[in-house]
Amino acid sequence: MGILLQAADTATQLAATAAPAIEKISLWELLAKGGWLMYPLYLLLIVALFIFFERLIAIRKASKIDSSFMPIIRDNILSGNIKGAETLARNTNNPVSRMISKGLKRIGKPIDVIEKSMESVGRQEMYNMERNLNILSLIAGIAPMFGFLGTIIGMVQLFYEINSSGNFELSTIAGGIYVKMITSATGLIIGLIAFIFHNYLSTQVDKTANKMEIAATEFIDILQEPTK
Repeated sequence: MGILLQAADTATQLAATAAPAIEKISLWELLAKGGWLMYPLYLLLIVALFIFFERLIAIRKASKIDSSFMPIIRDNILSGNIKGAETLARNTNNPVSRMISKGLKRIGKPIDVIEKSMESVGRQEMYNMERNLNILSLIAGIAPMFGFLGTIIGMVQLFYEINSSGNFELSTIAGGIYVKMITSATGLIIGLIAFIFHNYLSTQVDKTANKMEIAATEFIDILQEPTK
């Protein structure tokens, strides 16, 4: 009985010794295995990050509107101090002030003419805020496609090598497949990041556009109030 137990322990030790150690790999080493198509994906990520932060700063700057701006404009208009209102609007740098400035220059003309001129400025300001957001949308669409292309190219190369060498070992095939899937995973992650960036910035633009609409409506209402 003791001999059998000793033999079992020896067999267990031999099996543990023979079992291959699991190879650990860092994230950067894993990404490096993705091949040359990882570089276009890196470039798309850099472009997405640059556009996001550049637009975020610009949109936040555009959305900062002093709460006292419209009350001061109203007081100046009702008191007949149009020049003072124009000076305030001209010296304030945001989409609302530029739209109001255009409306002030049209005072004396029919209301519909004033509204159209302000709408024209509003559309231009919206275009300025939305500039380059379409690139984020494009990256969200093409990054996964780039990743999938890298996987397809890698799989073709893998099966060509297997066919040429005749090596059909499961470890070789599995190892090759997981390496080729790296580009697909990276492309999907970059596409998701760009999609989130685009939707977040679009929401901020919509909030600023709502402020512009409120200010324009308030301005038209002021023009229809009796002057002091």
